[in-house]
Amino acid sequence: MSAPRQCPAVLIAAPASGQGKTTVTAALARLHRNLGRKVRVFKCGPDFLDPMILERASGAPVYQLDLWMIGAEESRRLLWEAAGEADLILIEGVMGLFDGTPSSADLARHFGVPVLAVIDGTAMAQTFGALALGLARYQPDLPFAGVLANRVGSLRHAQLLEGSLTEGLRWYGGLSRERGIELPSRHLGLVQASELNDLDTRLDAAAQALGDSCDATLPPAVIFAQAQPLQPSALLEGVRVGVAHDEAFAFTYGANLELLRRMGAQLVFFSPLHDQVLPTVDSLYLPGGYPELHHHALAANAPMCQAIRAHHAQGKPLLAECGGMLYLLEALTDVAGERAELLGLLPGEATMQKRLAALALQAVELSEGTLRGHTYHHSLTSTTLEPVARGLSPNGGRGNEAVYRLGRLTASYVHFYFPSNPEAAAALLRP
Repeated sequence: MSAPRQCPAVLIAAPASGQGKTTVTAALARLHRNLGRKVRVFKCGPDFLDPMILERASGAPVYQLDLWMIGAEESRRLLWEAAGEADLILIEGVMGLFDGTPSSADLARHFGVPVLAVIDGTAMAQTFGALALGLARYQPDLPFAGVLANRVGSLRHAQLLEGSLTEGLRWYGGLSRERGIELPSRHLGLVQASELNDLDTRLDAAAQALGDSCDATLPPAVIFAQAQPLQPSALLEGVRVGVAHDEAFAFTYGANLELLRRMGAQLVFFSPLHDQVLPTVDSLYLPGGYPELHHHALAANAPMCQAIRAHHAQGKPLLAECGGMLYLLEALTDVAGERAELLGLLPGEATMQKRLAALALQAVELSEGTLRGHTYHHSLTSTTLEPVARGLSPNGGRGNEAVYRLGRLTASYVHFYFPSNPEAAAALLRP
């Protein structure tokens, strides 16, 4: 085992979703990066979109932290490795500070990382102080750094909010409600970083605005316990894995891709939207994304459709998650009622819903082993296939997602976190 490491760190949390955690975290990351500091950012929970923004803000890879899906030991290893290279570690929380089991507060307490509470100050004055005090004192053993106000309307508004704080709670400043700073979103969350042509302008503007209102000194250092670097076996040595990556398929955990490489896989990225030739690969990985926004274009790319069908017909491994699974179905209908016929490798169709259809952490027992992950989708699928397994949620949430299998094809709504069981992940993709 290696020695403990120290690094300034803070966990950015909020009383609820929609308070602007990602905007504030990204602004802090860009602010300190612009000051010449190396910043590492992590995201609590199983989110794909926020890390895309945070990677652009920090200039470094962003991985998930979660005491259940990732596990305490793997989370500790990630933090310990980051502490060896970074000047500052930022962790963006998930949902409300105390929501879920385990929660962002549980993670902060477990690793001793102080919480910076972000509170939307819109239409609020002295009540801001009451809410801040509640977050700080609800769990007496929670390390708490202070409070930052988001969507502040004016200097006078910021003064009212700061003046409402009691019991020595620290004021970290306020971020204006300027529209050029806020990050746009759609049904699954924030718009993907690659779709925002002005993202760097937004990030620099947010960093400047935050720097004008708060002290940019580093928070106190946190001691991160010793951890053993990950050294997985070469379970995929020489295996060429084709990974779909474009506007329709981009929901991949950075840790998944890193693990595949560490296990010896050669990752070959391709676009089901734009490429007409499938690269020479042994296995295919079709992650989630937004196929419903591009289903007509996917259907029109007949050479790629035929190439993926041929890959499956040859008995080669194919793993499809959420949006990737929708691509394998006979057809997909969007919320406007527009239908497109797709690959037809799985019997059945999917229809997009205006409301969330499922959101839950998942543990799935497969013949290869148990993999953990999560489900988050706005579509409903009908199929005659019988599932080979179903997921179970530790929080009892909606889900219990089905896993389907035809030959070497494995498909599910579940987004699997490969490091939860490297051996099982490798078995799904190994020829």
